[in-house]
Amino acid sequence: MNDDTLTIGVLLFEGAEELDVAGPWEVLGFWAAHIASSPVRVLTLGPRAGVVRCAKGLGLVADHDPTTAPPLDLLVHPGGDGTRSLVKDEPHLAWLSELHQRRTILASVCTGSLVLAAASLLAGRPATTHRDYLDKLAEIDSSVDLRSGQRYVDDGDIVTSAGVSAGIDMALHLVGRFGGAEESELTRAGIQYEPRGA
Repeated sequence: MNDDTLTIGVLLFEGAEELDVAGPWEVLGFWAAHIASSPVRVLTLGPRAGVVRCAKGLGLVADHDPTTAPPLDLLVHPGGDGTRSLVKDEPHLAWLSELHQRRTILASVCTGSLVLAAASLLAGRPATTHRDYLDKLAEIDSSVDLRSGQRYVDDGDIVTSAGVSAGIDMALHLVGRFGGAEESELTRAGIQYEPRGA
């Protein structure tokens, strides 16, 4: 694999919200396979390699666990019911902090931002989450600059998005960050995502 390959991990865990995973995966995977002008690799990782059961019962396969995954440029952390335990999972929180120290960009979907906050990664920073969990995010870390009503918030090395389908918008934004506006637009058109009926 080319040393210049952009490596993106999409996290799986028990109780992850399906669209939080599949929406960004479709965007980033389509970009990697059909649009990107430079090499992009998209992979899944979970607490263990193998099948992980999501919130509504869909089984998805994790390619790697944290010990076997290659170095990541970007990690997409979904939300879902499973985040209730992850906010108290010290090894998971420590792993996220380690990724952050290694300069991996962390991007959360929905309540994934609660886990980032529990890892003390959103302190004093602008962020968003699912509209029904803004108070919970503030409860975990009152210093977070809550941005309600925004589909996503890009604060450089940490990007957060609102609920569920907002992960698609965030992923298209990330394509634009890495590949430019034209590649983002070609990806949007390629998956026929037309949020405003365009």
